[in-house]
Amino acid sequence: MKRKLDKSYLVVYLLLSLGAVVMIFPFLWSLLTSFKSLSESLKVPPAVFPETWNPVNYKDVWNTLPFTSFFVNTVLMILLRIVFSTILSALAAYAFARMEFPFKNLLFILVLMPMMVPSQIFILPQYLIVSNLGWQNTIKALVVPGIASTFGIFLLRQFFMGIPKELEEAAVLDGCNPGQTFLKVMLPLTKSGIVSLAIFTALFAYKDLLWPLVVNTSVEKMPLSSGLAMLQGQYTTNYPQLMAGSVIAIIPMIILFLLFQKQFVEGIATTGTKG
Repeated sequence: MKRKLDKSYLVVYLLLSLGAVVMIFPFLWSLLTSFKSLSESLKVPPAVFPETWNPVNYKDVWNTLPFTSFFVNTVLMILLRIVFSTILSALAAYAFARMEFPFKNLLFILVLMPMMVPSQIFILPQYLIVSNLGWQNTIKALVVPGIASTFGIFLLRQFFMGIPKELEEAAVLDGCNPGQTFLKVMLPLTKSGIVSLAIFTALFAYKDLLWPLVVNTSVEKMPLSSGLAMLQGQYTTNYPQLMAGSVIAIIPMIILFLLFQKQFVEGIATTGTKG
């Protein structure tokens, strides 16, 4: 019996290891390609390792594009989206989880409906709104359409519904009004959920490619994701430089994940609990 269990565990570990290799291979290939010359990157069959490890591609891509502006725009976009999205999502999630009002379930279904359709459907109306407001080529155009998060409302609602009702009833007996109950009792208990939402919001904003390209035409106003698209040529592309830029762009997200790995995993796990 023990041997059968050992064999089953061995199969599971082999499958998980294979999946890990498949997932990490594109990142390793990008890193290796970033040290190659252009001729090496175009070889058929492809060469896995560069003949000479030359970091010149990182210097060239840094001098080609305004990475300082890219990083500043990206940080501002992420921070502002996190702040406003977290506040709005927490307020809406608490209302849907704890308060009773007419048509609550219907309204919650309407809130979830944007998750059921491709996000590209909203690009045209969002662009028309931003254009009419005169926000093209501004940070506001990158931030405002992303502050209302359907996913954030759903995520925090799960956390609020997992808190025992007795805590809320005790706060009411102690004289707390709904606002005080939310700020002083319920919100601190969802700290891990808020951190999870902040991480997810940062990831969603960081990998947003299409919207910044649509709303901003100035290179100086682009975040990292859309800024790297400038390296993609119409006829030819310098792949080593493109991979070097990708490696530079991915480093902040790797650091963010390593710092908040526990909250990131907990956020994914909690979305499938009571709701």
